[in-house]
Amino acid sequence: MNVEKNAWACHSNSCVAARGGRLGGNVLDFVASMENCSLRGAALRRQDWFGMNPSLGSSDAAVGTSTEPPADVSMNGDSNRPLPFTLTGIDSCHPYLAERGVSPETGQHFGLGLFSGNGSMAGRIVIPIHNEDGVLVAYAGRALNQAEPKYRFPTRFRKSLVLFNLCRALHHGERVVIVEGFFDCFKAHQAGVPCVVGLMGCSLSRRQTDLLEQHFSEAVLLLDGDKAGRATSATIAAQLVPKLSTRVVQVPEGSQPDQLSAD
Repeated sequence: MNVEKNAWACHSNSCVAARGGRLGGNVLDFVASMENCSLRGAALRRQDWFGMNPSLGSSDAAVGTSTEPPADVSMNGDSNRPLPFTLTGIDSCHPYLAERGVSPETGQHFGLGLFSGNGSMAGRIVIPIHNEDGVLVAYAGRALNQAEPKYRFPTRFRKSLVLFNLCRALHHGERVVIVEGFFDCFKAHQAGVPCVVGLMGCSLSRRQTDLLEQHFSEAVLLLDGDKAGRATSATIAAQLVPKLSTRVVQVPEGSQPDQLSAD
């Protein structure tokens, strides 16, 4: 590793084979290799980890796709703008939610459901996203079929600046359960764990870390039970240990929190 040149090289057979014969690369190549992600994903991870100013472009995360905006005076680089509208006519009793184990009561509590109106969210399950003050800043739209992207976000919304459900969770004690996705959060709440927040992805940004430290004294990581989830749990735990009392709950292999029973 040469930090002055932002370059690295590895001559091990396994590394060379995995990288198509290449010995190394720049810092983005290194992050992509270590995090098992695309170069775009590597750039966004560096942006979140080190508080770098973003540039226009699309971000690929475990939960979906969004476009990161440039920092400007109105956003100060550290917040999302309040959404200037609310969607109406949302069906919280749509069969898709029942298929995912989400009750109508939970749907109504979170304000999610099928939106049959016009616009980019038409025909998707919409999920309102609020900042820590309870201000609506975005809707996420979940596709009902195999349409891409699986999750759609407003183009100027930055997931790394908020924690899903934080505005509700901060009223339920000092110990917070951290999950990856929206439906993990819904099912945890439905099982009697209201102090739960969602990362909306598989990484923890500096801003999200600050929010956790500000509102809680203990964190419980309940991430997916696959290889990526295990690795992410270890990485996030290392980030949180200097800030909060942190422990990791091992989800059964191949499972996700939203697939578990209430018990």
